[in-house]
Amino acid sequence: MPGRTWELCLLLLLGLGLGSQEALPPPCESEIYCHGELLNQVQMAKLYQDDKQFVDMPLSIAPEQVLQTFTELSRDHNHSIPREQLQAFVHEHFQAKGQELQPWTPADWKDSPQFLQKISDAKLRAWAGQLHQLWKKLGKKMKPEVLSHPERFSLIYSEHPFIVPGGRFVEFYYWDSYWVMEGLLLSEMAETVKGMLQNFLDLVKTYGHVPNGGRVYYLQRSQPPLLTLMMDCYLTHTNDTAFLQENIETLALELDFWTKNRTVSVSLEGKNYLLNRYYVPYGGPSGIRTSKLVPVDLNAFLCQAEELMSNFYSRLGNDSQATKYRILRSQRLAALNTVLWDEQTGAWFDYDLEKKKKNREFYPSNLTPLWAGCFSDPGVADKALKYLEDNRILTYQYGIPTSLQKTGQQWDFPNAWAPLQDLVIRGLAKAPLRRAQEVAFQLAQNWIRTNFDVYSQKSAMYEKYDVSNGGQPGGGGEYEVQEGFGWTNGVVLMLLDRYGDRLTSGAKLAFLEPHCLAATLLPSLLLSLLPW
Repeated sequence: MPGRTWELCLLLLLGLGLGSQEALPPPCESEIYCHGELLNQVQMAKLYQDDKQFVDMPLSIAPEQVLQTFTELSRDHNHSIPREQLQAFVHEHFQAKGQELQPWTPADWKDSPQFLQKISDAKLRAWAGQLHQLWKKLGKKMKPEVLSHPERFSLIYSEHPFIVPGGRFVEFYYWDSYWVMEGLLLSEMAETVKGMLQNFLDLVKTYGHVPNGGRVYYLQRSQPPLLTLMMDCYLTHTNDTAFLQENIETLALELDFWTKNRTVSVSLEGKNYLLNRYYVPYGGPSGIRTSKLVPVDLNAFLCQAEELMSNFYSRLGNDSQATKYRILRSQRLAALNTVLWDEQTGAWFDYDLEKKKKNREFYPSNLTPLWAGCFSDPGVADKALKYLEDNRILTYQYGIPTSLQKTGQQWDFPNAWAPLQDLVIRGLAKAPLRRAQEVAFQLAQNWIRTNFDVYSQKSAMYEKYDVSNGGQPGGGGEYEVQEGFGWTNGVVLMLLDRYGDRLTSGAKLAFLEPHCLAATLLPSLLLSLLPW
């Protein structure tokens, strides 16, 4: 799944000595931020506890001058500069991280958005108001010098202000921004969302795709392509058809990028199926492994995007393009059903191109097609519930774990991440099956209490939570858990908006064992059948 590959690829691109396994180009051309002796010496010397810090620091002077001075210094010390002198060099030639950004309070922020009134529990309503306040803390605007001297920054210039995740992440991130936008729209901040959308559209015009994040070292990689979905959410709240008309071809350009650069053919039962994969076009072990998988989530996101594009073109009166995307979705749906769906298990699984079989490990992202509406079997929600029960996922009372593997990496057990909760919860909530809807609510209740309890203790929202440790902030990976936190806030606001009349801040109740689930739901099911 995308987060797991992101973590591995970051280790590579930040020069942590993994080494390149193929004669492929570096992540970007910069000999300071993406490759070269300066980057290597600084990172190997461990000048900073966080390896991301150095590559986020702006230059004080032109990069050519910095490299020339460094080359002379390195030569004088036989290409092994003593740590103290290296530290002094960096201090002289680089500015502190974050200097290229300035705080920004969104102009469309206002007190008391309407959705707050839908929240019955007074404590949850007050908490939601505090999360609404956090948009002002997470707002950033680029300084003019990022535009006038882009070579001095790893930051990619964006014209419009934006919301960042928080903590060490002071730039935008692609798929994070979808859940941030959902929260912003509930906060009635459509102009902020429009500006962020415009930033992404500008990046597609420049690079052909939206990079993983707003730094040059992310340029060769994208995250799950959710730009079309972002546009759909914005349109739902604003009905700004003119904005869609202006940018529909740019949305198509992004999907073309995935078709031309990330398509793979899978042969099964004498027939070829075209699907998509994540691919990192530069050397290293994690990039190579990523390219061997056909992920469920990516193809579900693209299936959803193709359906939305068909709807967009119909809305704009372009029937031929609407038909094109409708056919593309139909073809992808057939490929999903044949290559990734497993009838016996009742879920979709990533396909391993090397081993020519499905990877049957549990991930919440295995149910992304349910969330994306990319399935044809009306009984799929019931099968998805059984899949969750069989893997004992419904017994975790603090959230759905990212996997059941204990690897020490942050995108594995015991961490739970907000977007993955949304994929499962909304996937079940949209199902016509009452039982699935009730499970969705219980999962939402668990996640809300986890977030609320930690916020009550620490006055902070976090990027991930530990389901094995009472829902406390998560861990693992190459950096400390971060607070802020953009997409976590967005998902919480979405759940409070959907279930605000039912959610409570009271004591957490352990989620029932699967065999007790039916008994628990029986009274509500019987009530729903009564004539009133």
